[in-house]
Amino acid sequence: MLRCMLRSKIHMAVVTDSNINYEGSLTVDETILNSAGIRAYEQIMVSNLNNGERFETYVIPGKKNSGIVCLNGPTARKGTIGDKIIIFCYEYYTEEELKKFRPKIIRLDSNNKIKR
Repeated sequence: MLRCMLRSKIHMAVVTDSNINYEGSLTVDETILNSAGIRAYEQIMVSNLNNGERFETYVIPGKKNSGIVCLNGPTARKGTIGDKIIIFCYEYYTEEELKKFRPKIIRLDSNNKIKR
């Protein structure tokens, strides 16, 4: 049996930009993605703390160390600049893998810098 578990979470990211004229997705600073173990074009779930919106999309890497978190295409309708969001990435694990399982949680400050 496989269980779907939280693999990675980027907690309290702040939306820095919005681009309705894009194909769609969420752009996130590549440094943050690498720290969370999330790959380019991987499926993610996003929850907006300001308006309660919750949506699935895929992630694309933004400029390293830029702090960018940009809502693109239709996702631009799910929030506004300054909103705080949580980004979730899930994976399926076997019972054996779950014995050593621990999700990676990245916490950001108000400037989208990783808290140490």
